[in-house]
Amino acid sequence: MRLITVKQLAQHCLLLLLLSGVISPSMARDLAEIKAEGVLRHVGIPYANFVMQFSEGNQVINSGFDIELMQGFAKSIDVRYEFVPANWYNAFGQLTGQQALFIDSKVQLGNKVDVTGDVMAHGVTIFDWRKQLIDFSDDYFPSAVWLVAKIDSDLMPITPSGNILDDINQVKFMLDSRQVLAMKQSCLDPDLYGLYQTNANIILPTKQLQLNEMVPAMLNDEAESTLLDLADSLIALQKWPNQIKVIGPISEEQRMAVGFRKTSPHLRQEFNRYLEKIRQDGTYMKLVKKYYPSVFNYYQDYFLSVTESTHNEN
Repeated sequence: MRLITVKQLAQHCLLLLLLSGVISPSMARDLAEIKAEGVLRHVGIPYANFVMQFSEGNQVINSGFDIELMQGFAKSIDVRYEFVPANWYNAFGQLTGQQALFIDSKVQLGNKVDVTGDVMAHGVTIFDWRKQLIDFSDDYFPSAVWLVAKIDSDLMPITPSGNILDDINQVKFMLDSRQVLAMKQSCLDPDLYGLYQTNANIILPTKQLQLNEMVPAMLNDEAESTLLDLADSLIALQKWPNQIKVIGPISEEQRMAVGFRKTSPHLRQEFNRYLEKIRQDGTYMKLVKKYYPSVFNYYQDYFLSVTESTHNEN
């Protein structure tokens, strides 16, 4: 008589349920179902160094901070990792089963769709409107949105006042009639920061761009300035050091985290335990240094607090 493992038995039972029609492959899954099926599906959008895609022959290679983070998490729960590509308009639907957009400063629900992923991770900024749709893990990366302009623009960088709200107001005061490139449904959505009230000339891309294409679009004279978040700003300043300048902040400090369905609380709890573990064993800081070595120049306090909390717990 052949013995089977508990995992194999769970997988067999899950298959029977699928075949019987009691549950469908697109139903939301929590930790137990993911372990039973043996695969963690990671919904991600190419963005900064969190999710990167490039071709190697006929093969598409995925890499980045969140790719490695999710691969490590999948390994920790003993399942296979699978990447599910998405864009700014369909990502929430792929995770939750219902399309949702942020329009006129409120959430508008769309069509029901198949669930194709279990976690959302691509440097996802925590916003109140997103909390209505998904639950977030403990935060793992700092962020903020800045105004960036072409080097020959007469917009000049502000002198920091020491008060972030005053600095934001300084920047917004300069925007009257100015061209500002922004992107709906992302962290660069002008509705998030009240930019239409500044009388700025908000320019939305005529074609769907990735966030890392905002600076090239600006340099191609689509606008004299653009919104840019911390991660992309760090990369852009290295890539175009003599072509762009940071004018000042548009937002207060923000946080990024991994997104989960509200029906996957055990998966979220397990990830939080994994995140705490890699903070303690140094894996987390190695990832930060690998993909964002210059972030410590801007957000040293955030990473010091992570190091100090880990040291205290040890």
